[in-house]
Amino acid sequence: MKRRAHKNNQSGFTLIELIVVVTIIGILAGIAMVNVRNAQRKAQETALRGDLFELRKAIDNFYADKQRYPNDLNELVPNYVRKIPPDPITKQPDWQAIQDQPATTDEQTFETSSDNATQGPGVVDVKSKAPGKTLDNVPYADL
Repeated sequence: MKRRAHKNNQSGFTLIELIVVVTIIGILAGIAMVNVRNAQRKAQETALRGDLFELRKAIDNFYADKQRYPNDLNELVPNYVRKIPPDPITKQPDWQAIQDQPATTDEQTFETSSDNATQGPGVVDVKSKAPGKTLDNVPYADL
């Protein structure tokens, strides 16, 4: 009799225990996928901010050297940046160049006639053309 009772009392997992374990693994995998997706987007946004900082610094350095703003971003290559980086969000080098406002006639009389003087508007800032907003809910164009 003892042998029969021992034979029916086999150890193992019940169906409920397996369902609970599979459900917990599924929930953890879902959370991990959301974190990975946000990490990739956060990395792109950090790269965008870094590229904007470098381009703006190059524009400032150009102005410090030549006392005028560049006519376009390509004028910064190769002395101030090696190449115009692509926008990390759009993957294209399609930056929005913000032009300086042209001087009024009163301001033009104070300008000198040397070659280093400002010869019309130039690029004073650069912004991203990427549509949408950051994870912080800030439009890419406002960075």
